[in-house]
Amino acid sequence: MKPGHPEMRSRLIALALWFSILGAITFPAATFIANGAEDSSLDDVIKSAQEWANENLDESALQVLNEVDQERVKKLLANLQQELRGGDVLDLAQYEDTARAVLPLLESYEETLPYAIWLKTRLEYLEEAKRLRKATPPPKPDPGKPPPPPVNPAPDAERKIWVEKMVERPWPKNAKPYVSKLKPIFTAQKVPGELVWIAEVESSFDPRARSPVGAAGLFQLMPETARHYGLRTRFMDERLEPEPSAGAAAKHLRHLYLHYKDWRLAVAAYNAGEGTVDRLLAKQKQKSFDAIARKLPAETQMYVPRVEATILRREGKKLEVL
Repeated sequence: MKPGHPEMRSRLIALALWFSILGAITFPAATFIANGAEDSSLDDVIKSAQEWANENLDESALQVLNEVDQERVKKLLANLQQELRGGDVLDLAQYEDTARAVLPLLESYEETLPYAIWLKTRLEYLEEAKRLRKATPPPKPDPGKPPPPPVNPAPDAERKIWVEKMVERPWPKNAKPYVSKLKPIFTAQKVPGELVWIAEVESSFDPRARSPVGAAGLFQLMPETARHYGLRTRFMDERLEPEPSAGAAAKHLRHLYLHYKDWRLAVAAYNAGEGTVDRLLAKQKQKSFDAIARKLPAETQMYVPRVEATILRREGKKLEVL
């Protein structure tokens, strides 16, 4: 296909957009902040993408690229990545409107659709953060001092809001071909079959989902985790295949459960990483998810109650007694 062909031009535009708006969060925003150069680093990404576009796209393509609100997208994705990994749940609320504005752009191109699927599932965290912020009274400031940061909601408050959200929700349209097929893969690893519903939380049962930091597939496995359990991640990426992905996810969950002897902690570690959960348990001298929940990354604080509510809705069972 020649460079001037309309379809090829569309693909080039998509790639340019992707490099310019999502390349900024390949590295966590916190890294830029720690180096004291967040703005300049992100601007460099935009500048590099623009230079590439100037060399490779014709005038009509450049016009489309220049019409994109790059600053808005850049700020959203860099900050959202930071906030999901940060500790303040209520701060996620501020990104909902911008994320909704960006989503149609990502959905418009084949190359960026996997990231749109990822973002769409995370929009629910932003929606619920907004609800929680409205329901959480601001802390009282001390006279003469700046207002203290808002306190993260308690785990029970998050469980309540997720149960309410799930109560009327039908099965995801993509779930039916997978649930009955993948449950035996979980049980074969001595993991409750009900945990197959983690795929609803991670990807809404869409194997094309891909996160900006490299997780992929129904169960959003990171490359190193997938390879640890024997999956290929290059060329024919097995994370994108439902059965191998489910097998690796089940093995990983089994490992985490044997480590913690607690499904809430195992699910928290599936999202935040085993090291993050271990360090918090040791630092706080605690043994339960609820005891450390408010100190976990913001996404994980919401992820575990969301998984609980999903399994309760789909299977009528509680995560902690599986």
